[in-house]
Formats: sequence, C-alpha cells, structure tokens
Amino acid sequence: MTALRTLDQSSKLRNVLYEIRGAALAEANRLEADGHTILKLNTGNPAIFGFEAPYQIVRDMLRAVPTAHGYTDARGIVEARRAIVSRYENVEGFPSFDVDDVYLGNGVSELITMTMQALLDEGDEVLIPAPDYPLWTAMTSLSGGTPVHYLADEQNGWQPDLEDIRAKVTPKTKAIVVINPNNPTGAVYSREVLEGIAQIARENALLVLSDEIYDRILFDEAKHVSMAQVAPDLLCLTFNGLSKTYRVAGYRSGWLIVTGPRDHASGFLEGIQLLASTRLSPNAPGQYAVLAALTGMQSIDALIAPGGRLHVQRDVAWEGLNSIPGVSCVKPEGALYAFPRLDPEVHEIRDDKKLIYDLLVSEHILLVEGTGFNWQTPDHLRVVNLPEPRVLAEAVERLGNFLASYRQ
Repeated sequence: MTALRTLDQSSKLRNVLYEIRGAALAEANRLEADGHTILKLNTGNPAIFGFEAPYQIVRDMLRAVPTAHGYTDARGIVEARRAIVSRYENVEGFPSFDVDDVYLGNGVSELITMTMQALLDEGDEVLIPAPDYPLWTAMTSLSGGTPVHYLADEQNGWQPDLEDIRAKVTPKTKAIVVINPNNPTGAVYSREVLEGIAQIARENALLVLSDEIYDRILFDEAKHVSMAQVAPDLLCLTFNGLSKTYRVAGYRSGWLIVTGPRDHASGFLEGIQLLASTRLSPNAPGQYAVLAALTGMQSIDALIAPGGRLHVQRDVAWEGLNSIPGVSCVKPEGALYAFPRLDPEVHEIRDDKKLIYDLLVSEHILLVEGTGFNWQTPDHLRVVNLPEPRVLAEAVERLGNFLASYRQ
C-alpha cells in the first residue's frame, strides 16, 4: 500500500489568524468538557447571554421556512434588498442607491471575504486600523494582499491617527478599511476624522471599505456618521447586518451596499457578482429576517438608553476596569466591548496570549489578548460587555484579583 501523503496546511493560511476563536477557546472547551463552568467573554454573541431575538423576526422566518427551501437571486431576495434601501433613505446625506447595489450575505464575514477576493492581487496593500476586527487582516492576507495597519490613538479616544494613515499610503495601496463604531475599542469616529480619511482616500484614489455593523449600538450622545455620507464622490462599500443590533448572530444575515462612482471599477464589481453567483445564494430563511428587522420596532433603542441593559453593562465594565490598579480604559461610545490597557509599569506582560491562558486556567474567564486584534504591544485585553451586570461586575473583580498577584 502506498504511504499516505502528508497533508499540511495551505501556505495561504500562513498569515491568517483569528485569536477570538483560537487556542484559548480550545482549552476553554476542554475545561467545559471536564465539568467546569467557563465565562466566555471572547465573542460578541448576544444569544448566550440571554438576549432574545425580536419576536417579529423569529415569526417571519418561521412563516417563510415552508417556501424558503430553494435558491434565491445571487444578490438576495428583492424584498429584503428594498428594505435595506429604505433604511438608508432615512439617513441624511447617505448617497442614493438601488436594490441592484445591495448584496445579502451569510453574515458580513462572507461579504468581507468576497470583497477581498474580488479586489486583491498579490502584493496589493490595504490600510486597516490597529486595533482591528481581525477578520479584515486575515482575509486581506488570504486573498494575496498585504495588510498595513494604521494606528488609532488611545489618548484621543481611539480615533484614527490621520497623519499615520497618510504616512502609510504607498503606490501599492488599493483600499482603506474603516471600522466605526470600532471593535474592539468601542470608539465612535468623529465627522472631522471621517472627512480626513475621505480626503486621504480622494487624494490617493483608494477604495473605501466601511464596517458599520454596530452603527445603532451607541451610548450617551454619540452620533454615528457613515463613510458614505462624507465620501459620496468615492466608491464606498458599506457593510452591515442583523447580528448585533437585532441579536440574531446565528441567522448569518448581513449586507453590502455599493455607493459612489462605478465606471472605473466595473471589473471589480463584476468580480463581486461572480463570487456572489458561485456561492449560489445567501441562506434563504435569513434573508426574510432582514425585512422583519428593518420594518419592525427597533428594540435596540431601549437597550442602549440610560438604564437599558447594554448601557448599564457598558458602565459596569468601564467603571470596574478603571478601578483595578494599573488598568485604564477609554469609555466606549458604541459597540459591545471594552479595550483596557495594562500599565507596563504595574503589570509587566511580555506575552499577552499566555496571560489569557493563565487567566482562563485560574479564573475560568475567557478573554482575548490585544495582539489578537493586531495591536502591536502586549498591553491590552478585550472584554465583551454582554453578561448581565452582576456577572460582569464579578468577572471584572476576579480579573483584578488575578492581576494583583500575576507575574510573568
């Protein structure tokens, strides 16, 4: 019998990392299998923390199931795409677009992957924020591109550093990614900063890719401004979906909107259409959730208002983290996370991945290290703000107790 050939990982995956579901999660699952209770604060998954999907969405999906067993249009059903058009018609200054400019996807993740595969040749550079949602970096690398990380300034509320962006543009730069509100920092970008990014894109003929999945999860007086609003003269792809605002992450229902001039990008847009066609269609039941979500009561408003659960939990996490000696945290203005800093003068962390592992083993709490979001130094962590306030407060307290005696 011929010896079995060794099957190794594709070299294309060499620079593809996704620590949110990395080695620490595997250890957490092993501990759970041994009977331990693990508080998993590694993913923004509302369902596991008691957030129920709005009943209108569930009802409409159930009604659609008997007739939603076939392929749909490659872009998605017209009714859902029309609802997305109507949603943005109510956003002042958002450029006009039509149903043919909308692609539905199996979550925003699939649409990011399709976009990068349609766009990038070997060596093309994409500007991505640091810290970032790591799928953007991973899919840039997997598609043959080179991720170039521009810095967000923690001292300025994690707003992007415009001068750093400008300094990192090269002749190979093809696109810039904007994540607003930001995951993992919770920053909501100012109009001034967004206009500065748009101007850099204008000067260098860059495609704008704007991840706005948290655009309706805002706290206090924060206002979300879309990149498409400040760059109507640029080709801009806006990514959004149901997973966070409507607490239905498992439905895998996202969308991509194309706005701005297109004549210069016909090949790229044909590539997106080709890839949309090769996946045959988005999952059909999830598409029917879009129509129900966007036309029904917006239950997120009560959750983010003062006294609402998400607002209270944001405050519990932020206040608790800042009470830990040697830990500071910029107050999140949006999204579902906090990104605290561990002062190197107090907590000398050389390996934040080991810190996460040791915290898991000791306290049975799973977080994600800052370097997992392409932050350059091992001095940050991401905390998910989704557990109910009592559980979240206890978790933060246990983190503080752990750090008090932890040494590497």
